[in-house]
Amino acid sequence: MKYKLLGKQTGLFASEMALGTGNFGTAKGYGAAKDEARKIFHAYTDQGGNFIDTSDMYQLGEAETMIGDFITGKRSNYIIATKYARGNPAGPAPANTGNHRKAMRAAVEGSLRRLKTDYIDLYLAHFDDQFTPAAEIAGGLEDLVKSGKVLYTGLSNFSPWRSTAVAMKTSLTAVQIEYNLLQRATEQEYFPMANELGLAIMGYSPMAGGLLTGKYRKGETGRITMMGSVGIGTENEVLDVMNVIAAELDATTGQVAIAWAKAKGVFPIIGARTLEQLNECIGAAALELNAEQMTRLNTVTQPALVYPATLNVQEMMPYSK
Repeated sequence: MKYKLLGKQTGLFASEMALGTGNFGTAKGYGAAKDEARKIFHAYTDQGGNFIDTSDMYQLGEAETMIGDFITGKRSNYIIATKYARGNPAGPAPANTGNHRKAMRAAVEGSLRRLKTDYIDLYLAHFDDQFTPAAEIAGGLEDLVKSGKVLYTGLSNFSPWRSTAVAMKTSLTAVQIEYNLLQRATEQEYFPMANELGLAIMGYSPMAGGLLTGKYRKGETGRITMMGSVGIGTENEVLDVMNVIAAELDATTGQVAIAWAKAKGVFPIIGARTLEQLNECIGAAALELNAEQMTRLNTVTQPALVYPATLNVQEMMPYSK
């Protein structure tokens, strides 16, 4: 597996695909039991993977607890990213839920305990509670860095303007967003923002919850069917193109989806419930799409521009051509 810098301000090299651990545990009635999760973890790390993504809310804290066991004795080998905002996994309450400093402090102590470590490499707010001021979020994250309990900070599922507001008050390293061939709306604002601020982009759901594997075409069930929704109406056209490219590369459509996200400069987060699923994802590490294949995928999934990107700047400023 290849490595690349985690943002422009750290000097830290992370594996180009992060391991998502939302399926580590069964506390929510689905996921991988500990033995299977251990196999998934080691299959990833045996291929050189060092970037682990988790959260205090994944399987009600069970995912962090498993990771803590798996990294024992080799903690320094891994970049652990975890997230907060949902509150105490065992009992969320108004005082321990949200982005504010009190919730942040309680959450980080719980994560450190479950992960069996004295520091977290990358700590992110999991979502924007839409109440906490940017200065409060920034100040709390900065205090955690100064305490040595956190090395780098970031934001997950925040809008670009809120991310920028926080970044103007503290040094951030990464943002985490949903990103895949069916969800490219984030490109218009997130990508320029991240480039300007030197932030890494971590993209979750690179296979769109399994849609881009084609399994729902075959009548199989998965996370999306459990949520009561299958597709957004365009996936069949996209899959037709992906199937052709997959045949050209002797790969699966899921691997093509991950390879596309890598080529866009994102750290795709690959999650798996079984070792078989993880091995398929790992197969994308060696997959390279050529320019013509990227063009086909970009064309069939091109999102509509949203104002102000719809303005023809060159028409208004012809001398800029």
